[in-house]
Amino acid sequence: MRIGVIGTGRIGTIHAHTLSRHRDVGSLILTDADPARAQALAHRLGETAAPGVDEIYTWGVDAVVITTATPAHAELIGRAARAGLPVFCEKPIALDLAGTLQAIAEVETAGTVLQMGFQRRFDAGYTGAREAVRSGRLGRLHTVRAMTSDAEPPPAGYLAQSGGLFRDTLIHDFDILRWVTGREITDVCAAGSDAGPAVFREAGDVGTGAVLLTLDDGTLAAVTATRMNGAGYDVRMELAGERDQIVVGLDDRTPIASTEPTGPPAADKPWTGFLERFAPAYEAELVAFVEVVRGERPNPCDGREALQALRIAEACELSRRERRAVRPAEIPGGQEAAFG
Repeated sequence: MRIGVIGTGRIGTIHAHTLSRHRDVGSLILTDADPARAQALAHRLGETAAPGVDEIYTWGVDAVVITTATPAHAELIGRAARAGLPVFCEKPIALDLAGTLQAIAEVETAGTVLQMGFQRRFDAGYTGAREAVRSGRLGRLHTVRAMTSDAEPPPAGYLAQSGGLFRDTLIHDFDILRWVTGREITDVCAAGSDAGPAVFREAGDVGTGAVLLTLDDGTLAAVTATRMNGAGYDVRMELAGERDQIVVGLDDRTPIASTEPTGPPAADKPWTGFLERFAPAYEAELVAFVEVVRGERPNPCDGREALQALRIAEACELSRRERRAVRPAEIPGGQEAAFG
């Protein structure tokens, strides 16, 4: 199997390493907007670098992995679909619903595969939480608390094209909340704060956000995010039911200290970022993609799952701006998404 990797930045480099050592992947063709960066990575891996995206197709590949900046995703997905190739793409498909729907339509018209990169679905902790909820261990679920806290903000240039905190960061929490609970989100009430460094205000973004979500069975979920958590990278989910409660992301590297005399000590080596915290999950999702391409398993996260998460993020942005509760069904395209 030969796979084309479009984009050789941080996550593209990680995915290329994973694929290069996979026993069922014979070779890679790497390309990037910075040809020298692709060439350097190809040299390190013993793979081939292409001068541009066109060569990915003229030289011939069996599948495509897209890890470019978000604005290029939708067009690249459409091109792969028109070429009849299965594609893996980092989230999101696009920063707007129109672009997202267009890319999904191209994939569905072509009858090809689009697997989205929501890596938390491959994390052992979240997988365990899903199993606990589905098995009935927790009883009726009544409360979920989730958080994503980055240790420091990304570069200003990234913020400007990220789509904002709700679309870029909290979209992972929205996706995993649906995946773990098996429920849909019926309404959201969101708030954001741009207090702190001016870089957030200059980008029209917020540095901290909070959302109260109601699920279709009445379960309440509180989700928060910040880009300024000085203690370290902190991603957790707590699920409380009438029988039991559990937590994802609480280990000896969680950057939190207890003020109780008998509480656990602060972590000696707190998580530094998402690439470190979710390294096994990033590898597992690419292994799954190879299996999908080989016809050995169904698609674990298709484009319509990504559409649903984006619609929730859009509802949160509308809620924040208008200071009111918003139903995701109000967002255009909502009637087109029916998921389970």
